[in-house]
Parts: sequence; C-alpha cells; structure tokens
Amino acid sequence: MKVCITAGASGLDAPVDSRFGRCPFFVVVDLDTMAVDSVANQSAAASGGAGIQAAQAVATLGATALITGNVGPNDHATLKAAGIEIYQHAGGSVKEAVEKFKKGELAKLSGASVTPHAGMGRGGSGGGMGRGGGGRGQAAGGGQGRGSGGGQGTGRGGGGRW
Repeated sequence: MKVCITAGASGLDAPVDSRFGRCPFFVVVDLDTMAVDSVANQSAAASGGAGIQAAQAVATLGATALITGNVGPNDHATLKAAGIEIYQHAGGSVKEAVEKFKKGELAKLSGASVTPHAGMGRGGSGGGMGRGGGGRGQAAGGGQGRGSGGGQGTGRGGGGRW
C-alpha cells in the first residue's frame, strides 16, 4: 500500500504541509517496503485548479491513501473518484505522520475540511516613489520653515495557501 503525504520538502524528515493543492512536495511511502519517493508538486503554482491537478497527480503516483491537513470540496471529490482515502494530520514530520497512520491514529475525512478557495491567500506588498523638499529655518529662539513633498506608489500582492 502506498501513502502520499503533503510535505514542505522531500524525504521522511520533511515537515507535513497542511495545504493539499499547493504543498511543495508529495512524499510517497510504500508501507510494505518503506521505500520513499519525493515528487515536486507541479500544480503548487497553478493560477487555478491546483487541488484538482494535485489530486490527479496523487492518483498517478499510485497512492491509495493521502495524509494532509486540509482538502477542499473539489479536491475531495477528485480524490474520492480515484479511490483515494484522505486522512487529516497537521504538524510534525512525514515519518511521524506515517507512524500515526500505521497505528490507526489519524482521522479519516468523509468530506471537505475547508470551503472552496480557502487556501487562496490574500496579502501583498507595495512600493512607491516620492519627492520632497526640505525647509528653511531660523535659529536663536524663533523659527520658520517651509517644506513640501509628494509621492506616488503602486502595489500588487498575492498570497499562498495555508
């Protein structure tokens, strides 16, 4: 039996990634031989449909079970259609998740654990340019100053799945 775990890096010591469609790696473990295969998630940077593409990739890898933090409704439906059982686990290493799976300690998901597009992050950064002029002053107890300035900037941002 092959189990696929969503991970932040490759190998058994990698941290489990709670995102399904946008996790950086899938670590596939053959429970009979304990052979490990780490595969980069090609859909992680997809502009849309990352979860469905990821589910198709997991099916292609031959996994019959998936261990992840969260799955959306489309992800869940695609995985279910492929005959893949989904187990929820967050935190720890891939090795720890596999050990808990083998002991029957992970909760099996019967439906989506998040709403559609829940992993689409919002956030951003911006940059701007501005000009300003300084002022003149007068010393010895009194002062006058003049100054002016202006600036403009634009920003764009995006976020990742949690």
